[in-house]
Amino acid sequence: MMRIGMGYDVHAFGAGDHVMLGSIRIAHPRGVIAHSDGDVLLHALCDALLGAAGLGDIGQHFRNDDPRYRGIASSQLVAECMTRIGALGFRVVNADLTLLAEQPRLGGVRTQICAAVAALLGCEAVNVKATTTEGLGAIGRGDGLAAYAVVLLESST
Repeated sequence: MMRIGMGYDVHAFGAGDHVMLGSIRIAHPRGVIAHSDGDVLLHALCDALLGAAGLGDIGQHFRNDDPRYRGIASSQLVAECMTRIGALGFRVVNADLTLLAEQPRLGGVRTQICAAVAALLGCEAVNVKATTTEGLGAIGRGDGLAAYAVVLLESST
């Protein structure tokens, strides 16, 4: 049995000197406003993983008002999602992630992000893309960044 999941996340920029994308720290003149480390790529990935397995969404499992998740590395959230989908007999076949942002650009770190996400998923088939919104809307004004993720799961049962 194969299952597809899709996820989305968005965070506004705030004070800080970096953003986390795919568990890679990227220098940036602004950080993001978030309860955790604010990694939009990994938050969208969590939603896609949970959705494909029929387990709801990231907010149901990792509430943003729970102090246990304050400042947590999003890679830990992905690891927990992987444990939960693994318990149901699923494995990741592939993942496709898209960053929507005017800045930062991913050119120099895309390979690192792909490798880091592949390691988290135990899957070699990881693709990371980036696009701008051509100056339109909150993302286009540089108010924040967003991400989409799609995953394909395969059941061993």
